[in-house]
Amino acid sequence: MKKIVLLLLIYVAVQTKLAAQTPVSHEAFTRLLKQHVNTAGNVNYKGFIKDSTQLNVYLKQLSANPPQKNWSKNDQLAYWINAYNAFTIQLIIRHYPLKSIKDIGSIIKIPFVNTPWDIKFIRIGRNTYDLNNIEHDILRKNFNEPRIHFAIVCASVSCPKLLNEAFVVARVEQQLEAQAKDFINDPSRNKITPAKAQLSSIFSWFKDDFTKQGNLVDFINKYASFKLRPNASITYLDYNWNLNE
Repeated sequence: MKKIVLLLLIYVAVQTKLAAQTPVSHEAFTRLLKQHVNTAGNVNYKGFIKDSTQLNVYLKQLSANPPQKNWSKNDQLAYWINAYNAFTIQLIIRHYPLKSIKDIGSIIKIPFVNTPWDIKFIRIGRNTYDLNNIEHDILRKNFNEPRIHFAIVCASVSCPKLLNEAFVVARVEQQLEAQAKDFINDPSRNKITPAKAQLSSIFSWFKDDFTKQGNLVDFINKYASFKLRPNASITYLDYNWNLNE
């Protein structure tokens, strides 16, 4: 009898460990995004507040299942992009109504924390992160993927459109490509002619990410409908931090 009990305990332990090593499903996040984000990327935060229980269940799933070494690179990439976007939504609805995500910086009363991106409220496994940790210390540092700047969304008008589906391992490459093309060719975010480009400030803030394999014109021309000339004039647009709703 003792042997049977021991074998059962071992079986349960093994199954639990295997479950923990299985990449997270993002279907629940897709359902919420399809319901509360339109094709223009506008977010219905009141709808997310109404469905906050479902959002919190998904976030707890992320918290309880941090990426493992045996996950593929694309599984990890999709996980961290979705985590950034989902936890940003949670941060907004916790303080809603807001004119801008930047207003949270004046609302919170945490010593040495001045911006919403520095609030350590994201629990992943045994670690606690802020949004800057996910963007700069994980996504930018570990993946060498400039297109993440078109995928993670800081809840602002000038940000890329929030995709109304979760990023998933089977299509993350296509999703990143589509987001890059959409953002660069969106005249409300970038104004491009062959001789002149008025680009999003994102291309100024993170220029090093976009120029690792060429110059900025080379990167823009990979996706732009109107190709820039090599000597094209480049300036940067002011950033609209109003809420993307």
